[in-house]
Amino acid sequence: MQKAAFLRSTYPRGKNIANTFCARAGSPNKLTARPERGIQKYNMKRYAVIMAGGAGERFWPLSRRSKPKHLWNVAGGESCLLSMTYARARRAVEPENVYVVTNAEQVGAIASVCPEIARDKIIVEPAGRDTTAAIGLSAAYLKKIGGGEDSSFAVFPSDHIVSDAEAFARTIGAAFEVAESGGGLVTIGIVPTFPATGYGYIRRGEKFSADFGEYYKVARFFEKPNLARASEYAASGEFYWNAGIFVWKTSAILAAIEKNAPGTGKILREISAAPDSGFFAAAQKLYPQIEKISIDFSVMERADNAWTVPAKFDWDDVGSWAAAERHMPRVADGNAAVGELFAADSKNCAVFDAAGRATALMGVEGLVVVHSKDATLVCKKESAEKLKDLVKTLPERFR
Repeated sequence: MQKAAFLRSTYPRGKNIANTFCARAGSPNKLTARPERGIQKYNMKRYAVIMAGGAGERFWPLSRRSKPKHLWNVAGGESCLLSMTYARARRAVEPENVYVVTNAEQVGAIASVCPEIARDKIIVEPAGRDTTAAIGLSAAYLKKIGGGEDSSFAVFPSDHIVSDAEAFARTIGAAFEVAESGGGLVTIGIVPTFPATGYGYIRRGEKFSADFGEYYKVARFFEKPNLARASEYAASGEFYWNAGIFVWKTSAILAAIEKNAPGTGKILREISAAPDSGFFAAAQKLYPQIEKISIDFSVMERADNAWTVPAKFDWDDVGSWAAAERHMPRVADGNAAVGELFAADSKNCAVFDAAGRATALMGVEGLVVVHSKDATLVCKKESAEKLKDLVKTLPERFR
């Protein structure tokens, strides 16, 4: 078994888990390198960090703390969402430079479900402190293993579905070129295909051109809008969905955290100041003190050096059962099902079975039905987004 880097886990003895807590600016220069992995203008090591620490409560009862949604294929099929993201990331950067950041509770499940992810490529957070902390710890770790040399890295959520991995890699390569050229913070913009109210939006500003195509200065980030505002955004041609996919130089994101979230920056500096052998011991002590806040709120919405590269790939954020339904096999009368379904006088329902049970529907419409090994969910589709509220009321054994 490969030895994970730096620090022993706090798991009880006998648990088969990883044993460390690895775990307005000027325009970029003219870009000439092709945005493909291995062909780059700037001599900088590139990494990818996959964010895989969430609980996925909107996918209850399938998703639990010990095995959340990214360890399932919530649309059916052979590979879980994390495995698909990992394979995609390995096409965007050198395979050995892909890391996963998660929490200690999930390490064992990741090792079991995704054996292709080596233990020494898992960065384990000492506590869940949202994406600013997770990204900051990852940046500090990459700087540490690089001997202080600067690098660049991409951040990928673990719950996206992208069918064209080559187009994805080309877009990420373009984003690396923008980030490495000017030191800015780059986010991937998704062209809206409908007026989504569940995504944040990016308004593009000044346009720039390079060999790979166009990219834009970010004019402003917008939070999730109501339907009327979302319709305006989608129709304008000036807005993108904010996918939460980022690319930046390691030094740039650490400096941005230091500037916009100084308390977090100070703690990350203290962790980084520890010698290699004490890096994660320092993290174990200091990391839980970091403010719990997303990178969007702490940095991106305040940054004056944010850029967006439009995605040249298909994309879907599988954030709820309603979203997963879009990828489920379709059956009669608008129903979608993973598992065995018998339906009479029923339409527009989504059924997911992970327990080997048949589901029979009669005289119903617009329901979500999900079977796990120990629980069954039945709700209206429009209520599925509120599952987090339900989960908070459940006994611990069902969370």
